[in-house]
Amino acid sequence: MTTVPLTNWARNVRFRAEQLHRPSSIAELQQLVSKSARVRALGTGHSFNEIADTTGDLVSVAGLPTRLDIDAQARTVTVSGGTRFAELGRELHQAGFAIPNTASLPHISVAGGCSTGTHGSGETVGNLSSFVSAVELVTADGDLITCSRETDPDRFDGTVVALGALGIVTALTFDLVPTFHLRQDVYDGLAHESFLTHFDEIMAAGYSVSAFSTWREPRIQQIWVKSRTDPADNRPAAPTLHGASLATGERHPLQAMSPEYTTPQLGVPGPWHERLPHFRAEFTPSAGEEIQSEYLLPRDRAVTALQALDDIAAGVATVLQVSEIRTVAADELWLSPSHRRPTVCLHFTWIDDEAAIAPVIAAIEERLAAFDARPHWGKRFTVPPAEIARLYPRLDDFRALMGSLDPAGKFRNELIQRLIVGEPAMPLR
Repeated sequence: MTTVPLTNWARNVRFRAEQLHRPSSIAELQQLVSKSARVRALGTGHSFNEIADTTGDLVSVAGLPTRLDIDAQARTVTVSGGTRFAELGRELHQAGFAIPNTASLPHISVAGGCSTGTHGSGETVGNLSSFVSAVELVTADGDLITCSRETDPDRFDGTVVALGALGIVTALTFDLVPTFHLRQDVYDGLAHESFLTHFDEIMAAGYSVSAFSTWREPRIQQIWVKSRTDPADNRPAAPTLHGASLATGERHPLQAMSPEYTTPQLGVPGPWHERLPHFRAEFTPSAGEEIQSEYLLPRDRAVTALQALDDIAAGVATVLQVSEIRTVAADELWLSPSHRRPTVCLHFTWIDDEAAIAPVIAAIEERLAAFDARPHWGKRFTVPPAEIARLYPRLDDFRALMGSLDPAGKFRNELIQRLIVGEPAMPLR
């Protein structure tokens, strides 16, 4: 048990819980949850809003017994919720398996990443949650239950991206594919108009593609193309990509930062778990001087949405460290930002200045509202509850599921109460 004050990774949120509990067994966790009036799970802290906050008990599952059980015949792995994606990736690759996608940071926990709809990139690849086939969690009365796609088809799609509102996730089961290799090539300098004109071709140029921008010209400073390949492939990449030039050295998304922390580039093949993330697993990010926002829109409206932001580009650039544009395939998960629509993701890493970024975020949200932009659940946003309700057609179903598993609202906090329940924040003590 740790005494607070505790903060998130970026230190822009100070958690209000008086204690952080680190149970060492499922039984200890069950007892803690059953006795608690208010409780929330804390993952690796890489959210930028109050989604994990509570005035009750804050719980980390990182101390629970480690599980990583691969079923080679079923092509599944069941893994403890506190496991980081870097650890999962290493073990799966050694066993000859993979999950089709990862986040940019391999340091986040599987439970935290999946519960907020975290994603990687790929025109035909879903977010991390879309590969989950079963969720094990401790519910409000202390029971340990498992919901699976096979045995609970009516409610399973509401249990994966659940924002911690259904219980404390102790394990997840992922569907697996055979392991594979990727090469990573970076292209420098692409004019904004060329990016918009060739957007579809650029985002389909590899298995996973990310475009990085400072919102200054040339608007797209870097394009990272991750392509599936044979481990022995040493063919040179194309020298240009619609006007962008192949980089002759390794790059960091923040141009002033050293690339020593990024995953290998320059077309050198490597295992999926060492190329899909942008950053090396052995580099542990320290507390970041940044705040992040992200908006997920229909994929077919990407170009017009970017054009709608042109008139505020200069204002965005003044408070921006870097922006990333990615695509993600559609899924069926009720609260997934990619629910039932192929998605384009507009990500913003801001300077650490709430007052300076607030009007810029407001201006972005005003312009993106017409494009049905869903905010990333773990980032900084101000989209109102009525708009959230409109954007998620299965929200009423999720509310009913939340009511059935947690009728007293034990796992709710002010953010859940306001955005999901759609009511003023209730007393949380």
